[in-house]
Amino acid sequence: MRQLISRGRSTLSKIIFKQIILVLTVLFCVGVGITMASMYRLSSTIIKSQALQNATLYAQTIKESRTLYSNDVIKPLTKVNAINFTHDYKPTKVEIPVPAGFLIELGNHISKLNPDVSVRLYSDYPFPWRKAEGGARDDFEREALAYLTKNPTEEFFRKEKWRDKPVFRYAQADVLSASCVNCHNTHPDSPKTDWKEGDVRGILEIIQPLDTVNQKTRNGMRDLFFLLVGLSVLAISGLTLAISRLRQNARELEHRVLERTAQLQEANVELVKEQEKSDRLLLNILPESIAAKLKEGQNSIAEGFAEVTILFADIVGFTVLSSQISPEDLVELLNEIFSAFDDLTEKHGLEKIKTIGDAYMVVGGLPNPCDNHAENIAEMALDMKEELVKFNARHNAGINIRIGINTGPAIAGVIGTKKFIYDLWGDAVNTAARMESHGIPGAIQVTQSTYNVLRDKYLFEDRGIIHVKGKGDMNTYLLAGRLASIQQLLVS
Repeated sequence: MRQLISRGRSTLSKIIFKQIILVLTVLFCVGVGITMASMYRLSSTIIKSQALQNATLYAQTIKESRTLYSNDVIKPLTKVNAINFTHDYKPTKVEIPVPAGFLIELGNHISKLNPDVSVRLYSDYPFPWRKAEGGARDDFEREALAYLTKNPTEEFFRKEKWRDKPVFRYAQADVLSASCVNCHNTHPDSPKTDWKEGDVRGILEIIQPLDTVNQKTRNGMRDLFFLLVGLSVLAISGLTLAISRLRQNARELEHRVLERTAQLQEANVELVKEQEKSDRLLLNILPESIAAKLKEGQNSIAEGFAEVTILFADIVGFTVLSSQISPEDLVELLNEIFSAFDDLTEKHGLEKIKTIGDAYMVVGGLPNPCDNHAENIAEMALDMKEELVKFNARHNAGINIRIGINTGPAIAGVIGTKKFIYDLWGDAVNTAARMESHGIPGAIQVTQSTYNVLRDKYLFEDRGIIHVKGKGDMNTYLLAGRLASIQQLLVS
């Protein structure tokens, strides 16, 4: 049964172990997936933020270049009549572009150096000679013009495909300054002549390629993915090893617990056996009810009984016999006789008190009171004589017995703390002892009180008045047999 339980626990442990590993693997995979998704969104945000920062920096640099060009180049040269300023700039020795033209030329120059980058200036009102390239050419530019015209202080940008490549397009409003309003309003070819300071003259757009950044990001994401997978594998392996070790420790602990439990069970069995031995030994010394009280912790046990019947028996000629046989044989014979008496005590529900040498003491009516204690003692006495006849027949011996019985009140209790005994006290006990010591070998002598209880059921011989030491003259009787047995013999 224990092996079946152990196997069942082992199988259940394996199933739980596999399920834990599966759950951990799934959780790690989900965690890696969530992390990768989060990293992808983060990388997109970083790319967008970096592109926006770069584009803003580009736009600011270009605007600062134009401002520098306008303030430090154009203004000083306007005083020199030999220099010709033109909106339709052509590379000659006698012409220089106006600031807007300079900005357009700067954008063209940047685009030539880096074809993937575009810097462009466009407007809803381009000069006639720039109509083909100066206006909005796609949806982004049209949306940028519409949005930034209404919101000149903001920015307009997004990621999209341009020339079949991923790019970041950034647009910023080109606002007229006070120095530019007069020029645009007075030029004969100006498409609009009512410009005011702060109006949106056009849009400065910067296009940056994202393929290189995207490739680097993808490479970084791939490396991060493999790193996370590697870390996850290591983590799962570590957890697997840790759980496996814990499982092994649990099995070892369970094994030890089972061993310890088995040892405890064996110890409990041995303890129960020893307890039973102790109880049997205690019950050999004390009545069961008295032993129970002692085990409950009662130290002082004494009870008074209104009426009990006490029997004393003594082996006649035992002293002479002890000088004729060896001590071992003597003890063996005495043990055989008293063991037979012990069986009779149990048979008749009596309580053996003690043996003193070749004397045997037994009582009826305690520790559990009963009404037929005198009758039980009488039966015991008659059976003791029969047992002795059988003993003599087996051993070809001539041992005889003297028995004395008395009925009366007594006190019973336990005395001593070491080698304690359950004993009786009282005048009735002393009288019973005198009945034995003043008795006749082979006879059962009883007092008047015992005779009064038993005379209707047993046959007695009146011994008459005898002098009893310490008691004076007493009328005693000899128990001769069972009245029912005599009547049955007469009938037959």
